[in-house]
Amino acid sequence: MPTADDPYRILQVIPEAEPEVIRAAYRALARKYHPDLGGTRAQMALLNAAWETLGHPQERARHDRYRRTAAAAQTTQAERYGVDQRPPATTQSPRPTSPRARSGTILDFGRYAGSSLGELAIRDPDYLEWLARTSIGRRLQREIEALLAASRPTAPRPERTRSRFARGR
Repeated sequence: MPTADDPYRILQVIPEAEPEVIRAAYRALARKYHPDLGGTRAQMALLNAAWETLGHPQERARHDRYRRTAAAAQTTQAERYGVDQRPPATTQSPRPTSPRARSGTILDFGRYAGSSLGELAIRDPDYLEWLARTSIGRRLQREIEALLAASRPTAPRPERTRSRFARGR
């Protein structure tokens, strides 16, 4: 659970997310972190505060204006003092090096925002199967099915032996 003050990070959505996506993220995280279901009061308080900010259009607009102002001030200060605030480039990429790794549509929502469908076919194919069944993933369904078909083994399955517990003739 993120502890940042940014409600977008707390709800694990991008700033351009639709209100329906924000609502769905809040509900899913609330089910996960609710104190009655194994979470803590502090986690739920963070989620509720983020929802109070992003769940109302006026509050969200006010927060977005504040974010833009803060980002502009930070950029101006960095330019004034000649400070490069970007993290140093690394020589090793944490992403897989498979040829499929950066193939396909790049997701702009959810916990895998910024990842390509090709990466997810390698890292989390179960998520892709779930995504293809949801309304938000319907537009990606053909691409997901093609990636999953390519990643499944082509060897025939071994014959199953009959279970000792199966009803027989």
